[in-house]
Amino acid sequence: MTDMDFADELLDDEEAPAVPVQTLDPWIVMIVDDDAAVHQVTQLVMSGFEFAGRKLKFIDAYSGTEARELLKDRDDIALILLDVVMETDHAGLDLARHIRDELKNRHVRIVLRTGQPGQAPEEDVIKTYDINDYKEKTELTKRKLITVFYASLRSYRDLMIIEQSRAALRRSIDAITRVYDSQSMRHFASAVLEQCSQLLGYEGGGGLCAQVSAYAASHVEGRLKVLAATSEYSRLVVDDTMGSLPAEVKAALDAALQSKRSRFDGSHFVGYYRSSSGNENLLYMNFAGEVDETTHELLEIFCANVAITYESLLLREEVQETQRSTVYIIGEAVERRSKETGAHVRRVGELSALLGEASGMTPADVEFMRQAAPLHDVGKIGIPDRVLNKPAKLDAEEWEIMQTHARIGYELLSKSDKRILHLGAVIAHEHHERWDGAGYPRGLKGEEIHIAGRIVALADVLDALVSKRCYKGAWDFDEALGYLAEQSGKQFDPTLVKLLLENLDPVRGIYEKYPDAPAS
Repeated sequence: MTDMDFADELLDDEEAPAVPVQTLDPWIVMIVDDDAAVHQVTQLVMSGFEFAGRKLKFIDAYSGTEARELLKDRDDIALILLDVVMETDHAGLDLARHIRDELKNRHVRIVLRTGQPGQAPEEDVIKTYDINDYKEKTELTKRKLITVFYASLRSYRDLMIIEQSRAALRRSIDAITRVYDSQSMRHFASAVLEQCSQLLGYEGGGGLCAQVSAYAASHVEGRLKVLAATSEYSRLVVDDTMGSLPAEVKAALDAALQSKRSRFDGSHFVGYYRSSSGNENLLYMNFAGEVDETTHELLEIFCANVAITYESLLLREEVQETQRSTVYIIGEAVERRSKETGAHVRRVGELSALLGEASGMTPADVEFMRQAAPLHDVGKIGIPDRVLNKPAKLDAEEWEIMQTHARIGYELLSKSDKRILHLGAVIAHEHHERWDGAGYPRGLKGEEIHIAGRIVALADVLDALVSKRCYKGAWDFDEALGYLAEQSGKQFDPTLVKLLLENLDPVRGIYEKYPDAPAS
């Protein structure tokens, strides 16, 4: 038998109350002891124990070596009741050091239990080893063992809450760094929504949506727009509609919109938040069980903060869209002055972005290419009409005048310190340079030419060849590709020509999306 003194209390134990059915995972407790009776009595005494609505699940190990094998693949153990003397006099102490120093597990609570205190004096053990409690088996009555469990599990729970909070903060910070990427609002909000559910410790799914009535009203007036969704509703982020929601979910959202307030209904939560700009935002979540008032408050805070972030991003997107539109307007104004119809500047922008992505540019740099490339011919604003619109081959003097548009464009755009206009200045200056050095205005050669200049040179010539001009008809697409291939390594960067020819499907897609307008 064991020398743990449980017998008197087992005889006097009162009848335990009925335990309700639990949905939460149990606390994992490992007993490491070479005495089988210790395992049996401990589990018998603690069989009805609960803490924070969670029961216990025991794992048995009868030696330090066996415990090491079990611990190798587990990080969910909350408490280890650890004997000192097993296969060796210090097997338990060696295991405690292994857990902390080699497995780097700082969360599990370790309680040493020894029947031979002389082998491991308490003062020395507490001082030398990173354990959480030290008990002699003779002092471990049932009530004292329960106290050990309460104290250890409470400590473990609090440590895990702190760790989960830190992990959630790290994930949130990581998500925030992606907010300013293209179309990242939904990714950001969805990630935070998932993290919110995990941080609260509930199994749940849901979505965040908005009905915008402020400056974005033109494209979402009168309907809900999905901002974020957990994996269960992830299709909504793609669909951008609430029409495919289950009827009860849509009814809950409609009720919150009508009442203009958050609604709680057992395991369901609908958070309502109206921003200062008049945008209405809704957060719907359903959980496996009822949620408490603290959870309600956290969810409402989440809803409010994502709504504020969303408004800021909408404003930023509006500014960016205005900037893009301005660039296109300038480019198209120059295009119309030279009596060229169609969407030349848009196609050159898209082709340049395509080649930039294919050549390994970052997503941010690809977007800069898309916005800066349409400015390649802005210098033509300084070219006289008699030269710009001459329906025949230019003579030597006229050609010299035409070539100045590269310098003029550079001088116009380089005065700005904005990145897009600075890149536009480089493109305007270098998009008529040639790979073989025979271009203008500076006769740059090979990689002396900025990659953006090389890309736009290729995109501009392709579009010029397949488009009708005042001095020529449109070439057949395959004929134009043949010319580009023939000029690879001469007029154009051979690597870029190869990338263009390897991506003909998306190239053709650009021409389908941005065709020339019919002649009036």
